[in-house]
Formats: sequence, structure tokens, C-alpha cells
Amino acid sequence: MTSITTYDGAQGIGGNKILVEEKGKGVFLDFGKNFGKYGVYYEEFLKNRDSRGIHDLVHLDLIPKLNIYRSDLIPSDLRMSAYPSPEIAAVLVSHAHIDHSGNIGLLDLNIPIVASPLSLAILKGMQDSGVSAAETDAYYASPKTPIDESGLLLESDKKIPYTCRNSICTACPGDALAEFLSHRPGEGGKSAKKYQPGNCTLLDNAALPFRVTPYEVDHSIFGATAYILQGDEAIAYTGDLRIHGKLGDKTRDFVHHAKDASVLITEGTRAGRHTGPEGEGEGAAATSERQVYETCRAASDDVKGLVIADFSPRNFERLETFEKIAQETGRTLVVTAKDLYLLNALQCADGVCRHQRVGIYGELVNMSRRKWETEVVMDRAYEQYVSHKELRLNPDGYIVCFSFFDMKHLLDIKPEGGVYIYSSCEAFDEEMEIDFRRLWQWIRRFGMETRGFSLDEKHKPVFDSRYHASGHASREDLAWIIDQVDPDILIPVHTTSHQWFRDNFEGVRVMKDGERLEL
Repeated sequence: MTSITTYDGAQGIGGNKILVEEKGKGVFLDFGKNFGKYGVYYEEFLKNRDSRGIHDLVHLDLIPKLNIYRSDLIPSDLRMSAYPSPEIAAVLVSHAHIDHSGNIGLLDLNIPIVASPLSLAILKGMQDSGVSAAETDAYYASPKTPIDESGLLLESDKKIPYTCRNSICTACPGDALAEFLSHRPGEGGKSAKKYQPGNCTLLDNAALPFRVTPYEVDHSIFGATAYILQGDEAIAYTGDLRIHGKLGDKTRDFVHHAKDASVLITEGTRAGRHTGPEGEGEGAAATSERQVYETCRAASDDVKGLVIADFSPRNFERLETFEKIAQETGRTLVVTAKDLYLLNALQCADGVCRHQRVGIYGELVNMSRRKWETEVVMDRAYEQYVSHKELRLNPDGYIVCFSFFDMKHLLDIKPEGGVYIYSSCEAFDEEMEIDFRRLWQWIRRFGMETRGFSLDEKHKPVFDSRYHASGHASREDLAWIIDQVDPDILIPVHTTSHQWFRDNFEGVRVMKDGERLEL
């Protein structure tokens, strides 16, 4: 008998944690961070205490109450043995966005992850160049020990090496990726914490409770993967996907192969948005990546001064769009050092060099703690660095990839005029609206014009959909996918528009978080 339990992600957008079991063994479909649930209790300056391991998250019901987590994250006043202990063979990672991978770091390190080569590279690259946190440390972890006999507070032990969880790659990992996964920048120092690599095996050789077939799909991050699980029943899981990007044919191929699935677990992020035949209507969400290029290209033509492009830091397809625009307008695209590090990680996975024609912004920062930059970025592309002085003296020659959190660098660059192009998602909560009001002040402070968003008379952000293509399928494309697969059971997740599914399709099973369905 096969069962499906939606521990998270069934009643909102993000945080997918879907357990599929058969004969006492199971796999998780993603294990993401649910930002909506976290936001009920936490915000930027109030976060869960890393020193208490999983204590806070368990007591606030932010992670499933299961005995499947790292033992080093369990303080002495938390009795996880009272909770169920399902046998988890692996986590199937659909892609490297935090709302699908951001709680993997909490899981027992004996639980491997299944992911595409590009997703593995991105997950590790984000860890290498980011701020460590137990939740998001999906690829490797810094084991903790109690700071005293009480066992209530935990801290990383410098004597214990960084420990990798094993990975299962959906395609044969090349030598460059294997080398990237087996090394952490900075580990060579005399007093540096060591790094213990894990094993990376091919999916075809993995012992899993289901026959798992991966399919590359189109999304706003490279490496996105849908899965078909074959056991007593065939189950198709979309992860996040779309059809209107450059890899739309990959999504169509997955849909074609999913026609034999009796169960379809599908995302429905934009099921509540009707685009209409001309892409109009609520959300105006039918914009393609080609249209984004045309709109942003027009916004960059004949600009006097600096051009700033703001888009998701892991939307590499959008980065390629602006790199093309920069070349066509006689400018150089300047990315952050973190961007360059991730581009190098991608090259290790697929062999494609994406950083030869970009500049790297030289931040005024203490490099002593940024070994990933000094050992990798500077070693490979030192001559591509662009200083704040160069951007100030020759603003007409550059497009700079900055977001709201990079605005502080404008105080060094001191631009006078120019254009700020916002090419990312709309604000979906009050906190994001506040951030956009702050962003507006930064932009106005330096006399820049804005494209892609503005503030209305009530100081609420208003967005121009022509500047951004969503990473998710439109309502019309979702309907096409479901009609093509024609499953016996349809489980919508990653959505708040459950009624649309009920109204339009048969066999819909709207599940609550924690609900179990036996097939």
C-alpha cells in the first residue's frame, strides 16, 4: 500500500514537505522552509535561536513532529523519541529555492538528498558563500555539542569537521562537480575547521523504495526537477514549474511522461490569477522571458548614468538576459562576488562558462572571512573586478546587479541619476511593502528613475508585470498540464487557490497539513 502525507505545503505557498511511503519506507518530496508560518512568529530582527537547535521550531509547530532530525540539534529538554520515526530513504529536492530546501539542514545527516547536478552545485555554493544556519545548511553541517552539562544550549564544535550528507545525483556528476562538492574554501588553513566530504552516487544506482525518474523542468532557477515515482501506484510531482521560459519544452516532456501517473501532486501558485488571451487581467502574469528582455532592453537604451538591475539572486536566466542587454547597449554587466561564485559552481555542474563577460563589484569589506571569494573568485577572475570609483567615474559603461540589500553600496558609488530596473516578484505581504518604501527612498536619494515598480498615492508599491516573468505556470498552463496528465487523484500544493481546483477538475483531494492519504 502506498500513502501520501502532506506535512507542510498543502495549505499555502511554499514549505513543501510531502512524505510518500510504501512497505514501511518513504521519501520526502522536498523539505522546505515555510516562510508564511515562520512569519507568524518571526521577522528580520526576531529569529529562532540557533543555539537551541530544533527546540523552538518544534514547539511552534514550524517543522513536523517526527523523530527524523539531527541528534546534535536536540537539546536535553526536548524528547523527540515520543514522536513517530518513519524510515526515510532520501529527500527528493525539486530545486534549490529555500521554500523547497530550507529545512533540509535539520534532518538526520544519514538521510541523503536526491537532486540534479545544478541543484547540488547551487545548494553547496549558497552555503559556501552565505551565512551558516542549521535549517538552510542542506549540503553540509557544522555539528553542535552542548556548551555545559545542562545540555540546553548548543554550539558548533570546531574540533568536529563540517560533515556532508550523502547525495544522489539525477545525472552522472562530472569530475569538476565532484571536486567542487569535496572541498570547502578555507579548509586548508592551519587552525581551520576541516571538511568531511560525503559520497555522491548516481540515481540509477541508489536503493530507494520507489523507482524514481527525474525530469528537468522550466522554472526561475536552474536545475529544477520534477519526479515520477513508480511503486504500487505511479505518482507525479511537479515541484515548481512553468512553460513560458526557455526550457518550456522540458516541462512539456515531463507532462508527456506523467500521463501514466494515477496521482498528480501539482503546484498551483498562480491558480488564482486569470491572464486572459492577451496576458491581461489580475496579476498580468503571462509575461514571457522574451518579453522581459524586450521591456528591459528598451528601459536600458539611451540611459545617461548608471543602470541598476534588480532581480532574484539565483535567477540565472534573468542574469543572462541582462548580460545580453549590457552587451547590446555597450555596457558591462557587473555582478556581486556571490553571484560569480555561484556561476562558477554552475560551471562545475554543466561545463558552461557564464562569467567571462561580466564584471565583479569590489565591495569595501573585510576579506579575511570570505575565503570563498579570495580562494575562488579572485583566483579565477581578479582582473574582472570593478571598484566603486570606476562606477562613479564611468556610470554610462555599466549595468550593476543590485537588490534592496545592496543599496548600502550606493553610498560608496554615489551615482548621480540613472535608472533602477526592478525585474523580480511583486510584494506579497506587508513587510515586503515596507521594504519597497525603503527602496524607493534609496532610489530617490540618488536621483535615479525607476522602472518596473512605483508607489501610488497611498505609498503602496505598484508593479509593471512586463518587467518580470513568473517562475510558475499560469492558470491556463496549469489547466493544460492537468488535462494532459488526467490523473485519478489530483493533489494541489504550494497554493491558496484550492477552490479553483475543486471547481474545474475531478478527483481533487485538498489536503490539510499533516493529513495522510492511503492509495
